[in-house]
Amino acid sequence: MTTEQVTQPWRDPALPVADRVEALLAEMTLEEKVAQLGSRWVGNDMGDSGQEPGYDPEEQHNVAPMQDVFAAGGSIPLEESAKHGLGHLTRVYGSVPLTPAEGAAELIRQQRVVMASRLGIPALVHEECLTGFTAFGATVYPAALAWGATFDPELIERMSAAIGRDMAALGVHQGLSPVLDVVRDYRWGRVEETIGEDPYLVAMVGSAYVRGLQSSGVIATLKHFAGYSASRGARNHGPVPMGRRELIDLILPPFETAVQIGGAGSVMNSYSDVDGVPAGADPWLLTEVLRDEWGFTGTVVSDYWAIPFLATMHGVATGNADAGAQALAAGIDVELPDTIGYGAELVAKVRGGEVPEELVDRAARRLLTQKAQLGLLDPGWTPEESVLAAPVTDLNGPANQGLATELAERSVVLLDAGSALPVTAPSETRPFRIAAIGPCADDARTFLGCYAFPNHVLPRYPQLGLGLDIPTALDGLRAEFPATEITHARGCEVSGDDRGGFGEAVEAARGADLAVAFVGDLAGLFGKGTSGEGCDAEDLRLPGVQPELLEELLATGTPLVVVVVSGRPYALGDLDGRVAGLVQAFMPGQAGGHAIAGVLSGRIQPTGKLPVQIPRHPGGQPGTYLQPILGATHSGVSNLDPTPLYPFGYGGSYTSFAVDELRVSADSVPTDGEFTVSVRVRNTGERDGAEVVQLYLADPVAQVTRPVRQLSGFHRVELAAGAGAQVTFHVHTDRTAFAGRDLRRVVEPGDLRILVGTSAGDLPCEATVRLTGPVRPAGADRRLVTPAEVRPIES
Repeated sequence: MTTEQVTQPWRDPALPVADRVEALLAEMTLEEKVAQLGSRWVGNDMGDSGQEPGYDPEEQHNVAPMQDVFAAGGSIPLEESAKHGLGHLTRVYGSVPLTPAEGAAELIRQQRVVMASRLGIPALVHEECLTGFTAFGATVYPAALAWGATFDPELIERMSAAIGRDMAALGVHQGLSPVLDVVRDYRWGRVEETIGEDPYLVAMVGSAYVRGLQSSGVIATLKHFAGYSASRGARNHGPVPMGRRELIDLILPPFETAVQIGGAGSVMNSYSDVDGVPAGADPWLLTEVLRDEWGFTGTVVSDYWAIPFLATMHGVATGNADAGAQALAAGIDVELPDTIGYGAELVAKVRGGEVPEELVDRAARRLLTQKAQLGLLDPGWTPEESVLAAPVTDLNGPANQGLATELAERSVVLLDAGSALPVTAPSETRPFRIAAIGPCADDARTFLGCYAFPNHVLPRYPQLGLGLDIPTALDGLRAEFPATEITHARGCEVSGDDRGGFGEAVEAARGADLAVAFVGDLAGLFGKGTSGEGCDAEDLRLPGVQPELLEELLATGTPLVVVVVSGRPYALGDLDGRVAGLVQAFMPGQAGGHAIAGVLSGRIQPTGKLPVQIPRHPGGQPGTYLQPILGATHSGVSNLDPTPLYPFGYGGSYTSFAVDELRVSADSVPTDGEFTVSVRVRNTGERDGAEVVQLYLADPVAQVTRPVRQLSGFHRVELAAGAGAQVTFHVHTDRTAFAGRDLRRVVEPGDLRILVGTSAGDLPCEATVRLTGPVRPAGADRRLVTPAEVRPIES
């Protein structure tokens, strides 16, 4: 550290952060300020992996949309792109398979290049972290849809804190998670990355993820802001034909909660347009709502290449420079993953008077504030010190493995115990015989999401396998039933029309006492899978010939248990009442094999709940439960029945529960009041277990159509056999707010139905509370959470 650096006020940790940032901005040239708004992805071309054994050079394995197009233009050397400094370094660990030591060395090298600029300001380093740190050999946790199935925010917070610790130890500052998109169409490929179809569930679980990650010193990034999940036809990057009311009431609340309650430090824009306005060029969304209304003070980063997409994919800009100017004005502070719209042409527009320099200062100020808060402007900071913990010897240590196991076990949903579950071998002299059949039985990749490193990057490196020892479902069965004779037949692939394995599968089923079919998805990217980014579905039939395989197995007469391992809910109405058991696992991660086997055996008491409905029919969209009367009622006006096979919030158990004795603290409350809702929940079975008590509100008469019911509170309750507890929800009338006819959020007087039970389809407790007084505006200071408390009671 030079004497000059020590005396620079922006390096003085004793000064307020705001003063340090202003001093630095005053020191910077226009080129240096604009440089802070850009990024560089040194691994954009993913390395020269076309020479790897077994890799097909004709196949593109992009990890970001149109990556091959942007990489084809040649790589700008980091020395050139960082000559005036740099805002972000992109995916140092997540682009190629590097050991922690190798990745740390590369990070140090890149930071040293960035710090060779005049002012020596380090870059922020960001990585993906949706199913764990997306790095070679790192723990692969369940997909986000499985987080929703746990209905357990505290567990998700512990998981994300562990992810953050691993990332921070290797010099990573920002994680590009969580995804807070609310599912609107199950056919969308990125359903697996979402937490579910209800905004309150997404808000609670997503905010918990934010708190955990940021508790470890890593900035969480909310995405995709906003509307991305509601594209027409469920087509990735498709236009969103959504009115602003739906956006306000169903899409924005999880983001607002994660900002207000979770304290999220970053937001990423959506690729899509909503009603013709791309999110990346929408000042109403990125400035008026996010900052002026919600008070967000962090950074808005672009989704990868979203800024040039304003010209090439949306046609609202004349070129990259115009796209950059529009994005900057709208409120995007940093361009990822490489600098295209925020480069030299932006500098020229500022110098030419076309773009106010105040907009550059605004964005640079936000990013530099984060750098100061993270210590990157301190005089003693070095890239070597930032990775002091490297080489981390194991990114999949025992503590991580334990968390992955706990999450997997809590996320598996028992749909129907049928006649076979839990599996108990009869007391006979001959071994009990199980046939494990299906494309997900002996392929651990089917447990992993599209952003898990083995599915995300390693397809380009087939010689490395998965980079982890991940037991398959078949491995799990053999460990769970050591005295049982277990045979295996694949039957078919996840996708495609090859029926050549049907005969072997049928014979295996005929020779068994029980057949267990593992069917579902294999995640990939941009058409390389049946689930994942860019892997959208035409309908909700199981992919490929898997439905035909199940029909062949049912025809054998052998009892059949079906386990669906998938990234979206599939229509299972054809199996209803015909199978001996039905289980849903939403990509349960590296511990999925043993978790599923444990549920099948009964060693694990299933407690997972559906974060999305299971449809009965493969068509008939929309399928989510948040519908007004016209969307939720089966009547003579249409021959299509929207009733699901299994409702939102449903999940079976090997014990039984009763919810009763509803008590509401008041028959009427003012529109600015609060009341409590209490119920008794009892474990009426013979095994310990857990139930999720769910509170729904319904507004029968309002100035606009409202959902028939909507989740407003939930609490997971652990109960020993025979035990009981009282669950009390504290409901503020703010929780009834909605966007009125003028799109302003209000609380209205009138009757409010209170519904409590164990799913959207099982609500035995009902009461009515009358809200009295005037219509009341409900702004950004309204209550966003319904607190709950549990008190044990005598059974």
